[in-house]
Amino acid sequence: MLDYAVKLTRTPGAMTAADVEALRAHGFGDAAIHDICQVTAYYNFVNRMADGLGVELEGYWTDETLTITREEFEARERGGG
Repeated sequence: MLDYAVKLTRTPGAMTAADVEALRAHGFGDAAIHDICQVTAYYNFVNRMADGLGVELEGYWTDETLTITREEFEARERGGG
């Protein structure tokens, strides 16, 4: 899923049906694939709008507050945090 989102973000023109098939091979259904694509595209849109208009993040957002470790992510996936 994350590989798909990164590729869609960095090289959207390079996306192919094989990228969707890779998600299916990992157990994602059509609705989940649509959600992954939609959320990724939305965040890219919003970030590009903000960047294009020179909008700055509020001062309380830092790299530390915007970043989680793999362990924290996996704990959240298991419902533990």
